[in-house]
Amino acid sequence: MKKIHILLLAASLSLGSCNNYLDIIPDNIATIDNAFTMRTEAEKFLFTCYSYRPAIGTKEDPAMFGGDEVVVTNYFRESASYQSGWYVSRGMQRSSDPYFNYWNGQQQAKDMYQALRDCNIFLENIQKVPDMTHVEKDRWTAEVKFLKAYYHYWLVRLYGPIPLIKENLPIESGSAEARVYRNTLDECFDYIVELLDEAITSEGLPDRIENETEELGRVSKAVAYALKAEVMVTAASPLFNGNMDYAGLTDNRGIEIFNPQKSETEKLKRWEDAAEACRLAIEFCVGVHYDLYKPEYFDYTNMTDGSKQVMALRKIMAERWNNEIIWANSNAWFANYQGHCIPRGWTSETVNNTSGTSGNYAVPLRIAELFYTKNGVPMEEDKEWKYEERYGAAKVGADNAAFMAKDQWTAKFNLNREARYYASLGFDRGIWMGQGTKDVSKSNYLKARAGESAANSFEPSWNLTGFWPKKLTHDGTVVTKNSVTYEKYPFPVIRMASLYLLYAEALNEINTSYENVLPWIDKVRNRAGLKGVEESWTNYSSDPMKFKDQKGLREIIHNERLIELTLESQRFWDLRRWKEALRVFNQPITGWNLLYNSADDYYKETFVFSRAFNVRDYFWPIQDAELWRNKNLKQNYGW
Repeated sequence: MKKIHILLLAASLSLGSCNNYLDIIPDNIATIDNAFTMRTEAEKFLFTCYSYRPAIGTKEDPAMFGGDEVVVTNYFRESASYQSGWYVSRGMQRSSDPYFNYWNGQQQAKDMYQALRDCNIFLENIQKVPDMTHVEKDRWTAEVKFLKAYYHYWLVRLYGPIPLIKENLPIESGSAEARVYRNTLDECFDYIVELLDEAITSEGLPDRIENETEELGRVSKAVAYALKAEVMVTAASPLFNGNMDYAGLTDNRGIEIFNPQKSETEKLKRWEDAAEACRLAIEFCVGVHYDLYKPEYFDYTNMTDGSKQVMALRKIMAERWNNEIIWANSNAWFANYQGHCIPRGWTSETVNNTSGTSGNYAVPLRIAELFYTKNGVPMEEDKEWKYEERYGAAKVGADNAAFMAKDQWTAKFNLNREARYYASLGFDRGIWMGQGTKDVSKSNYLKARAGESAANSFEPSWNLTGFWPKKLTHDGTVVTKNSVTYEKYPFPVIRMASLYLLYAEALNEINTSYENVLPWIDKVRNRAGLKGVEESWTNYSSDPMKFKDQKGLREIIHNERLIELTLESQRFWDLRRWKEALRVFNQPITGWNLLYNSADDYYKETFVFSRAFNVRDYFWPIQDAELWRNKNLKQNYGW
C-alpha cells in the first residue's frame, strides 16, 4: 500500500468528471460495476472519497484568507488563486457566482455534493467486493461514513440548513424527486452526529492509526470522537442554537428551517450534550495516548529556558504527526506556502532570493495584540503594563534577549509578552530560530525597517503589516541565496488543546462552577509557560474576579482559544459560531508604519485597509442558478 497522501494526490488529479473514478475503467465498461469487482479497485474509490477534503491552510481554505488573520498584497489579491479569499474578507460575497462555492464546486472550492454522492456510491457497493474480509469492509465503511459526516458538517457551517444526502436518488427518479428541500438545522446536526456515532461503534475502525508509514491521514475512532465533540459544540453555539435572527425564514412548506424558536431549556440541552461529547472524546483520546505535545529533545545548542519554550510551541504545529495532533489533512501538505510566510530578507544573503520566498503573508496588528503579557492576562488588563505606551520605543534588555536582539530598539509592544507571541509571529528585531542554524546564540533576528534586509523592497515580497506568520514555518526549512528547501508537514485539523478548550467552553455554558472549568484551560496555559487563570487574574488583572462570572469566564475561554489556535484556520469559524464576527471583522486592518527606518517612526499603528462583514455573511448564498433549477430551495437571509 502506498502512503495515503500520495494516493490522495493521485485521486484528486484524476477526478476530471463525475464519471471518471481514478481512471480505473476500461472503455465501454460501466464505472460502478468495475470499481467494486476487487479490493484494489475499491481502495481507489475509497481514496476518491478522501480526496474531497478541503485543503485547510491553503489559498483554497476560506478560513485562511476569508477571515482576518492573514492578508496579502494587491499583487496576490488580483491573482485568480487568491481572489476568493480577498473578496470574502471585504464583504463582497455574491449569489450570482459565489466565492468558495462548496455547494457546486466552483471558485476554488471542491464539490461537496459530488463528494456526498461518491460516498453514497461507495457505501451502496462496498459489500459486493469479493476479496475483502468482513473487518476490512467494516473499517472502510466507517471511514466513509465519517467523511460523509464531515462533508455535511462543512456545508452546514457555511450555509446553515442544507439538503441531507442520506442516499443517492435512483437513476429513474423524476424531476420532482430531484427538487429537494433544505432540511432543518437541527435535522442536519442530528444526522451528522448519527453518522459519527456509527463510525465510532464500528468494529473495524482502529482506535488510532498505528501504521504511521502507510496510513497517516486516515480516520480513526479518536478522530471520530474529536470531530463529534467539535460538531456538538458548534451546534450548541449562538449562531446555530435558537438564533432568532432567522425567525420567519421559512421554505415553501412553511417550515422554519433554522429552528430559531427554542426555549432556554432546549438551548441548554444542546450545551449539556456537547459537554458530554467533549468529555468522552478527551477520555478516549487520552486513553489511546494523545496528549499536549511537549518535546523532550532539541537538537539546538545554547538554548535558554525562554528559547526552549518558544521552540516547543512552534513544534506543535509543524512537527509531523506528533502526539497532540489527532487529525491532520494529508490533502494539504504545508510546503511551498512556507515561502510566503518567511521574509525574503530573512538573512542578509537571502534578500534577493526569488526561488520561493516572498514573505507576503502578513498578520494584522490586532492579532498580535491578542496575545497575553508574560503575566498571562491581556495587555489592556495587566496592572504592571502601561498599555497606553505600547507603541513607544524601548531598548531590548537581558530579560527579553531570548526573544529579541539584545540592545536593539523595539516597540514596548513586543516586550514581556507570553511565549506563544514569540512562537507565532515574526517581527522587526525578533529572533527567528531555524534556517539550518542549530546554535541559538547565532540565530537570526529580523531587520524589517525601511532599507533593511527584511524590509519591503518590491512586489510580490511586500508585507503589509510588519508581522509574519512564523508559526506556520518549520524550523527545518532552509532559505539560501538561490534556493529554498522546505520541511513540509500536513496541516493540523484537530488537536488536543482544541478539545480541552471546547470542553471548558461547554462546561461554562451549562454554568458549571468555575473551579471545574479552569483546569481544562490551565492545561493549555501551563504548557505555554503561563500560570493558571485564577492565579494570573487575581495577581495581575485590573479585573481580578473576572473568571468567577460566567460572562467573564466566557471571554477568557474565547480569548484563550483565539490565542492558542492562531493561524490554524479556526478563528474564522469560532468568531462566526459565537456571533462575534459582525463586531470583529468590521475592524480595520492595521500594521506598523513600514516606510520609516527609525524605531520612533516605524512603531506607529498605520491603517492598511478596511474589511466588511454583514449579518448576511454568517451564512453564504446558494448560487442563483441552483435556485432557478430547484424552486424548493430557499435562499439564505440577505441574498
